[in-house]
Amino acid sequence: MKKLILLTLIVILTACSAAAPSELDRNRQTWQDSGVTHYRFSLHIGCFCVFSDKMPITVEVQNGEVISMTYPDGTLVAETDPNYELFSQHATIERLFSELEAGLAGDAEEVTVTYDSTRGFPAEIYFDYIKAAADDELSLSVSNLEVLR
Repeated sequence: MKKLILLTLIVILTACSAAAPSELDRNRQTWQDSGVTHYRFSLHIGCFCVFSDKMPITVEVQNGEVISMTYPDGTLVAETDPNYELFSQHATIERLFSELEAGLAGDAEEVTVTYDSTRGFPAEIYFDYIKAAADDELSLSVSNLEVLR
């Protein structure tokens, strides 16, 4: 009888640990399976920020590293630019997935996301970090993804 109870517990625990992948995991896998390593996209960062008039920036990424970020007028976002650090936090698809994962894990009280139906990357993300607070919301929008390979 003890063996039967033990076997039943093992089956139940194994079933619980083999849960279906989350929407985030499925889309991250779709992105990884696409094999895109060199790409360019428009990134719009929406927040209560002074740089709102400089959006969207164009970001080029190769092998997970930011190659360049440029403002809409073509000016390079240099490492000395006061916005460089903030922009670079969001400047690769992999970083967006990481931010989304952190938000869903509890860094934000509300998270909504829309994924690209073909490649799985997060196309629209909205974070409300503290629902009762004003001016803490952040939206990230990815558009015009161009594969450069």
